[in-house]
Amino acid sequence: MRTCWHVAGVLLLALIYAPAGIAQQDEGAARQQLDAIGQEIESVAQRLSATGQARDDAERELQQVETELAETHQRLDALQAERRQLNDETTQLRQHRDRLESERDDQYAALSQQLSALYRLGPTPQLKLLLNQGDPAELDRMQAYLNRLTDARNRRLSDIARLDSALADTQRELAERQARLDDLAEELEEQSALLAERTTERRGVVSNLDDRYGSEEERLTDLNQSREEAERVLRNIQAEMAKLAEPSPTTHIVSTQGDLPWPVQGSISSNFHHRDGVHYNGIVIQANADTPVTAVHTGRVVFADWMRGFGNLLIIDHGDQIMTLHAHLQQFSVRPGQQVSRGDEIGRVGVSGGQNRAALYFEVRRGGEPINPQRWIARR
Repeated sequence: MRTCWHVAGVLLLALIYAPAGIAQQDEGAARQQLDAIGQEIESVAQRLSATGQARDDAERELQQVETELAETHQRLDALQAERRQLNDETTQLRQHRDRLESERDDQYAALSQQLSALYRLGPTPQLKLLLNQGDPAELDRMQAYLNRLTDARNRRLSDIARLDSALADTQRELAERQARLDDLAEELEEQSALLAERTTERRGVVSNLDDRYGSEEERLTDLNQSREEAERVLRNIQAEMAKLAEPSPTTHIVSTQGDLPWPVQGSISSNFHHRDGVHYNGIVIQANADTPVTAVHTGRVVFADWMRGFGNLLIIDHGDQIMTLHAHLQQFSVRPGQQVSRGDEIGRVGVSGGQNRAALYFEVRRGGEPINPQRWIARR
């Protein structure tokens, strides 16, 4: 299913970048087109399903636990975001309730004044007016005064009833928010425990993977094989992009060379072509785990999946045959097919791919060939 997701991201570009006339097709034609794309997704998924996957049981276990870790992090983030929203809504509802109660108190005070005025007129004031044979003009004025008092009293009573109803609704909404907050607190606790369990499990898997190497040479050989597999996946992605009816539109990324922002702030621990292994074609930026990783330029996500040696890998197509790769992510913040702008969060720094230290691997490719990222990002 996850393989289908990143393939779907590539194929979605065919619709996203298609001429505007497609949007004007009737519903039947659109459905036929979607059905055809669905079949193509299935076909491409079968062609690419063997690439980038774990090679043995130990790596399959690593893939599973790191994928579950990423999903747990994403679930925790979603729960915490919902809790923040509910807290904000609860605060606003309480402020609204306080305003309603204050307004109702004012209405009660005004009604009390009106009732006092009527009381001063004595019992049955209208009967007294009828029995009073005084000046007709004075009678009219008194009747108008009584009518206004009566209308004002009725309005106050209506306003009080409306405020009581609004207060009841507000109290009900507050109770619903509080119940959901209680549920969230329980689920957050469960997810936090699951996260701790998965983290411990991952440490054991990584330790087992490290123990299988008899020498540094064997470890580097395995890393180089991972890089070769990644190259095959990238070539396949490049080939699928080339098949699109419409090429990716330009985002003018070439004009920003040397001025792109860093995807994450940190120190470079491995330079371009500095050492062998999966990090050979890019740079490694050390940063704290869970630090947001941002897009360096406008583009569209074409791959977001776990890959051997790279862990959670995300690829963005920027048009003009330029792609950026972001590996060892803790989790994804975007999905395949999604458009991103410069500065948008696309993921979080992590240790996926069997790493022992949190860092971001960042790579830039032009026409499928790796180029030095430090020539594209701004100097510090």
